[in-house]
Amino acid sequence: MEWVRGGCLGYGSSSTVHLATTKKSSSSSYPAVMAVKSCNQSDTTLLKNEREIFNEIGFCPEIIQCFGDCQTVEEDNEHLYNLLLEYAKGGSLAYQLKKSGGCLQESDVKDYTRSILKGLRHIHSKGFVHCDMKLDNMLLFENGEVKIADFGLAKKAGEKQGRVEIRGTPLYMAPESVNNNEYESGVDIWALGCAIVEMVTGKPAWNSKPGANMFVLLIRIGEGDELPIIPEELSQEGKDFLSKCFVKDPSQRWTADMLLEHPFVADQVKETVPFKEESEELLSTSPRCHFDFSEWVSIQSFSPISEVWSDGKLESIFPSLHSSCLASPPDRIRQLTGDRSCNWCDSGCWITIR
Repeated sequence: MEWVRGGCLGYGSSSTVHLATTKKSSSSSYPAVMAVKSCNQSDTTLLKNEREIFNEIGFCPEIIQCFGDCQTVEEDNEHLYNLLLEYAKGGSLAYQLKKSGGCLQESDVKDYTRSILKGLRHIHSKGFVHCDMKLDNMLLFENGEVKIADFGLAKKAGEKQGRVEIRGTPLYMAPESVNNNEYESGVDIWALGCAIVEMVTGKPAWNSKPGANMFVLLIRIGEGDELPIIPEELSQEGKDFLSKCFVKDPSQRWTADMLLEHPFVADQVKETVPFKEESEELLSTSPRCHFDFSEWVSIQSFSPISEVWSDGKLESIFPSLHSSCLASPPDRIRQLTGDRSCNWCDSGCWITIR
């Protein structure tokens, strides 16, 4: 093996994430430091799906690189499947937001948004949808560059969903996903808008609080004319940009290509500012890789479904999760949710080590 597994950064129901370093004696083309995502050989569905998508979309400067995959046998004779991924020392934008005191400067938001749009343009041009765009999956590098990560929930555009599901993170869901189980490129644009609101205000776009009933949240997203509140502190260009992201009709929502021409992000010379090294106290509270996990969890669409709610299994909250048909948007929302309040604070899935 050309690399050495280092300390554990985090782990979930089926995968672990470690730092890895290339052996000094190796002539490998791998970088000196990587993030290695591993799972047992008997449970490789998610990682192999992610690997396949990396192969399909190819290289893009605004997307985390996958350097390959391999199988290893550990000292305890455990057989693992590993994805070798680019390591982002700056962590996620969610972590940067927390570290900055709850909001980011608009100049930084513009720069980050431009990079993410370039990544999305590439993903969509290759015929894929990310399906889980959020600050946790936008990673910051030492030179100030931001890249898109975590393609575990990504899918081919036009690929029909086989069952009723929540694919991604509820607070970032687009109306068409709530109402029609639709996940096409427009859902990434809607989610990007939600991420921008969060970067500017430090609060979720829908301003839902921990313990809020998810049925009510999805009703707000899917039914009626309500839209996420556009922050007053944002410039007029920024407000107009968000209005193009938050269009209920996905056929009228602006694409990544169109948004890259918007004055909010277009024709500006990007001045990347390297992030500052954090204190040891800060280092101990956040992982430094693709999995800087937030309290707003993504619900995996693959089986087995993780127990992401602290007070019960997913099936008890979504009793009609495996229903195959929907009569109307309200029925769709009822199938997605129950009438009980959810604990939004504990993912119960990924556990942060450092």
